This record gives sequence, C-alpha cells and structure tokens, in this order.
Amino acid sequence: MTKPNTGLNALIVFCLLATLLNAQSSTTQNQPQKAPSRPSHYSAPQMSAAQRENYPPELLEQLTAIRTAAMSDDYAYRQLAHLTENIGPRPAGSAQAKAAAEYVGDELRKLGLDVQLEEVKVPHWVRGAETAELVEYAGQVPGTTQRIALTALGSSTATPVEGITADVVVVNSFDELTALGREQVAGKIVLFNEIFDKRKAEGGMAFASYGEAVAYRGSGPKAAADLGAVAALVRSVGSADFRLPHTGASTPAGIPAGAVAAEDAQLIADLAAQGKVRMRLTLTPQKLPDTTGYNVIADLKGSEHPEQLVIVSGHLDSWDLGTGAIDDGAGVVMAMEAAEVLRMLHLRPKRTLRVIAWMDEERGGSGSQQYTADHKDFPNHVAAIESDAGAAHPLGFDARMSEKALELLQPALDFLQSVGANALMPTNYPPGADITAMSEAGVPAIGILQDGRTYFHYHHSAADTLDKVVPSELRENATAMAVMAYALASMKEPLPR
Repeated sequence: MTKPNTGLNALIVFCLLATLLNAQSSTTQNQPQKAPSRPSHYSAPQMSAAQRENYPPELLEQLTAIRTAAMSDDYAYRQLAHLTENIGPRPAGSAQAKAAAEYVGDELRKLGLDVQLEEVKVPHWVRGAETAELVEYAGQVPGTTQRIALTALGSSTATPVEGITADVVVVNSFDELTALGREQVAGKIVLFNEIFDKRKAEGGMAFASYGEAVAYRGSGPKAAADLGAVAALVRSVGSADFRLPHTGASTPAGIPAGAVAAEDAQLIADLAAQGKVRMRLTLTPQKLPDTTGYNVIADLKGSEHPEQLVIVSGHLDSWDLGTGAIDDGAGVVMAMEAAEVLRMLHLRPKRTLRVIAWMDEERGGSGSQQYTADHKDFPNHVAAIESDAGAAHPLGFDARMSEKALELLQPALDFLQSVGANALMPTNYPPGADITAMSEAGVPAIGILQDGRTYFHYHHSAADTLDKVVPSELRENATAMAVMAYALASMKEPLPR
C-alpha cells in the first residue's frame, strides 16, 4: 500500500465501522478451519424480486460450496509462503519482482487459466547505505555520539558517500515550517515530527491515523527542499514503537529524504527543545534507468459471456525492507485462491474471472496505468475487487457503485455472515489504488474491509513478514473474495453501472 489516494478515504470509513462491529482477532492456528455447515439446500433470507432473479437456486448452492471449500483450504497460505520466504522482497524493477510474476503466472496456468504477462515500464530504485548519528547536542558526553535508526524514502536522492553534517530543525506541522522561513531552514536538516495517533488506531480507526500522518511523508521533503533544506526526515508512519523505521513513497524533492524510527524522532525533538542538535546523515540510494516489469493477467473464461470481466486482484510488488506479506502478497494469493476453489469444485462462472497481480503499486502505479491505457473506459468490465489492506479478519466490503447494484450484492453477503464478513459500506471513493481508474469510469468497485488495528505496526517496514499473517484469517479473506467474485461473475445480469 502506498501513499494516500482517494481509495484511502473509503478505508477510513471502514475504520468507523470496525469500532461498531467490535471485531475480534482470530487465534493463530495452522490447521485448516472447518467451515460452518449449512443445509444442503440453503435458502437465503427473503429476497426482492430482482435478487431472486439474479440468484437462482443453483447459484445459491454453488456459493455455499465455495464458502465451505475456501474455509477449508490452505492454498493461499502456501502461495504466500513461497512469495515471501522463497522469493522474498519484490520491489518494482528487481529480479525478485520478475521472478514473482513468472511464478504466479505459472501457478495460475496450472489451474487452467489463460495467462499473460503484460509488460510494464517500471521505476528501478535501490537502497544503499543508511546511517545517521547525532554529533552535537545538549549534555553530550565528550567523545560520544548517538545512533539514529532510519531508512531512506523511495524518492530519496543520495548524500555524498561520506554523508552530510548539518543542524536539525524540528517542526510539527507544515505551518511551523512555513513560519520558520528560508532563513531558518536553508542549509539544515528538517525533521517532521507528526505523531501517529495510536489511540485512534487502537479504537479501529488506523487508516484515519495513517491519512493524517502520511501527508508529511508524501509532501514534507518537497516542502523542506523548497525552503533550502539539505535533507528531510519524517517520523515513521506506524502505529507501534518498535524502533522500527517505515519507508514509503514521497514526492521527489531532489534532496536526501528518510524516515526515522518514532523513538529516535522523539529523542531528536526532546534534544532540540534543549538547544542545538547536529546530525551526520548518510543515505546512498540509486535511481537506476526504468526497466520492464509485468502485470500478471490470468483469465478463467466464462461459460456464457466470456467477453464480460470480473476482476480479483492484489499488487505483487512490495517494498524492500520486509517480504511484503501483508502489503500485498496477501491480496495476490486471495485472488489466486478464488481461481483455485473453482478448479477444486469444477465450477465455471458465466462471466470471465480475471485474476490480476499488479506491478508497481508502491512506487507510482505504472502497472494499473498500463492496464488503463490498454482497456480505455473498460467497456467489458463488470466489476473489480482489490485487497490491499492486509490479511487480518475481514469485516465485509466497501463498494463504490449505484444503489441498485448495492442491493444486488446483499444475497452474496448473506453467505459470509458466518465468516463475519457481511458488512457493506457504500463509498464515494475508489476502494483500491489499482482499480481507481476502473471505478472512475463507472465500473462497480469493491475492496475488502479488514480489521486494521495492527496493520500499521508492520506496514512498509522490515517486520512485514509471513509470521504476521494468521492462516485462519487469510482463509476468511480468501473466502470473502471467492464468494463475492463468483456471485458477480454468475448472477443472471451484470451489476448496473
């Protein structure tokens, strides 16, 4: 997941819902979870005439079978383990990103899907040395320094190899920076010390907290550079203080830019309140020439309307510090599981189910931009689902579509009540970065709402690893995606735009 876009606002709405639902985290367990039983001839709650027409008895039985199979299958977790532990970090432009695209493509071919690797021109930025130390501050013991934990942001330029040494100016807002003016900023290192609101996150509004704090990561370096700063640092955008820096994208500023662990940002702020603080900073990333990456596009052809497309997706690229388990290998394998369940059950939807593993969501979205260029206005796209908010317990969906379309989703949601994933939040914003253009073109767009209370503990950090994913919760998410996708692809009529 990258810096905020319109899709983030929908997720903020979700956070409000999370508090009301009082979602409980599932216990960690590695054994497959037995799916709740239903009568073999399940009758959904009373439906309107339009709902009954679109959900005939055969489809209701199929959705029951899909839910049961997905809740009992560990295919998604096994695929995620390979992506994260065998292949590893997958930054756009890297050898691992290419290998991951080839691997996912091969696995989907094994499921009988028609697979294409769509070429995408992607940026290629690599991390270098990352060190910082305080070399002058109040009360300093002679002959000592204090090490600062930090990491470069994705748009950072490099310091000289030997680093730079400059005074640090600490600000808590853009207004404070502006008030200082060029005369107090030029030649200095600016630290934006915006504190992530952990209490709000603990109350189920983590994405709201993220939206507030990440503005400084997104625009802070450019604002500092415009006033003559020689480097810019931001307090890491994360909800837990593990002395763990969180990277991310920001507007290119032409100066070195990094994220400081929350504890060290507070240390610098405390010392700056006592007097002069001077830092030696070394960041040596490289921006290499753009290279070729790949969107993985895999189709399970529809039995009646193969030209009509229902998208299930996540993004395959990740940041390089961790292994991209929650951001967003999990979303990719949920989409893969949707195809796997249909293979297991020998089901073929009426419309084509298209699995997409997007490339370069984190650094600029070139994968979704290429897809948009190739499918302008998306005339045959019936609906699009994206998961890019982790792998914790799903609460339901946020959806950008017409009121009539929302009504037609309700029977599918009824099948997910036993999973706890039957909430539906209408939104005016695209519910996923990679499906934004589809949503803006009028394609009904859906995101999976997850319990986000711990997501930003690990987001964009070295701790985004497989152990943060609870297998039973990943199965719940995959179940939600598979049930919803098959309903959209097999309803009598496509959702109205």
